[in-house]
Amino acid sequence: MTGQGRDTLVGGTAILMWGALALLTTWSGSVPPFQLVALCFTLAALLGVVKWIVSGEDPRRFLPCVPAVWLVGVGGLFGYHFFYFMALRNAPAVEASLIAYLWPVLIVLFSALLPGNRLRWWHLAGAFIGLAGCILLVTGGGAVAFRGEFVIGYAAAAACALTWSGYSVLSRRFQEIPTGTVAWFCAASAVLGAVCHVAFEQTVWPQTTGEWLAVLGLGMGPVGAAFFAWDRGVKHGDIRILGVASYGAPLISTLLLIAFGKAEATWIVAIACLAIVGGALLAARDLLFSSSKGTPS
Repeated sequence: MTGQGRDTLVGGTAILMWGALALLTTWSGSVPPFQLVALCFTLAALLGVVKWIVSGEDPRRFLPCVPAVWLVGVGGLFGYHFFYFMALRNAPAVEASLIAYLWPVLIVLFSALLPGNRLRWWHLAGAFIGLAGCILLVTGGGAVAFRGEFVIGYAAAAACALTWSGYSVLSRRFQEIPTGTVAWFCAASAVLGAVCHVAFEQTVWPQTTGEWLAVLGLGMGPVGAAFFAWDRGVKHGDIRILGVASYGAPLISTLLLIAFGKAEATWIVAIACLAIVGGALLAARDLLFSSSKGTPS
């Protein structure tokens, strides 16, 4: 496997971790969203600190000096969560989620603007097959009605999709910035999350050991290590494959909810599973068959 292939797989682990986001969130009790963001990003930043201590690295080495790097990093990590929660506050969850989940397709499309990247028909076909599976999964096969009174929420959801896809693709422009820098982005996002919590929410702390463990799990995984893995993947892996594979996150999330009795298994879920997995395999044909051709993807 090529170096790019390995980095793509590293980025793929972020998608696996994001699949546990919904389940861990349900276990975290009634902690408000922005308070949860502040807690989790604090834990994520601590992951970076621990790594610096263990490896004997100077944290200042990872402190970005270029304002554009801060804008992309903090804007991506915190901006995504800010717009997502604003969308859920101002629009029905199904419609908001559908619009927000346009980001994997946007990553595939925007990747064509990157040097050395070329979109093939199978990348686009895989992306839209995965999108179709995601729509089935989110709607449960039911009808979706977009209504004018929720336009602010829809706009926030669209901004959410643009923010994360833009962050993922623009990160490629900063390949020389080490992944350890993500710890600084997480620290800044934790501060911004705390500010939004004070401005918009009432404080509610986890009430049980299980809820605290769920918060710890979120900060260590889906809202922690996942961002470091994703940074590595989008900077050095195949960003088109990662974009399509990202539709696996809601699928894994649904399967975990079913496994733990918080959702019901249906034929819609099975069809969505086939569409998302099939789309990802189609889009990844470069990676899957590159070794047999003897050339990197």
